[in-house]
Amino acid sequence: MSRERLRTTFDTVAADYQRARPDYPADLYADLLTMTGIEPPANLLEVGCGPGKATIPLARLGFRITAVELGAALAGEARRELRDFPAVSVVTAPFETWRSRDVAPFDLLYAATAWKWIDPRLKYDRAAALLPSGGHLAVWDAQHAFPEDFDPFFTEIQRVYDEMGEGDGAAWPPPTPEEQPDPTAAEFEDSGQFAVVGTRRHVWARKYTAEEYIALLDTFSGHIAMQASKREHLYGEVRRLLAVRPDGRLTRHWLAVLTVGRRL
Repeated sequence: MSRERLRTTFDTVAADYQRARPDYPADLYADLLTMTGIEPPANLLEVGCGPGKATIPLARLGFRITAVELGAALAGEARRELRDFPAVSVVTAPFETWRSRDVAPFDLLYAATAWKWIDPRLKYDRAAALLPSGGHLAVWDAQHAFPEDFDPFFTEIQRVYDEMGEGDGAAWPPPTPEEQPDPTAAEFEDSGQFAVVGTRRHVWARKYTAEEYIALLDTFSGHIAMQASKREHLYGEVRRLLAVRPDGRLTRHWLAVLTVGRRL
């Protein structure tokens, strides 16, 4: 399925996304403020806010935020989650074609687990057009991390993906968080619009029951788009593998690589 079609799948799980997806660590926001030097009430633009996962922590700090979201259902969830923050507005639109009504430029444009879904031919030019010289672009993602002591559950369940033809063909196990490349930094430089200020890696872990983990999987585009029979088989295997554990839980590690660039 194409990027264009996959990026619309998240809207079908709008009601579950906020609860199922992990919060980003507080240290990530501290690094963001340190690396950009921004302070409330600076004017921020968020690209792909979803239900407000990364919007709420910055709204609580007192920033003015315009949050642009492609999905109507996700935008509706974000408005509900952010109803107590009058300095935050949520716009339903594709970032590629959205036009700002603000006269003043934004101090920071940021995207959390959304930048990879924006048209690569347009996103850096669009970001640069919305920022003054010296303004900042910050992006980060939430990836599955595999430290040396990662939970063996994932080796077992990977066999299920491979048997169903849903594996990605990459070597197993994946690189550790320290070895994971950061292609975004190279993109920043290659755009000719941004100089990389720095990158910061954040790794954290969460425990999940079978049902909690299935709820998480249900928010991933590849699982939403998966053939129903395959998805049913996969989830049955998740339940089976965790049913034999005394606590019935798995531990999943997360990696967020924060990349910050300064507008030239």
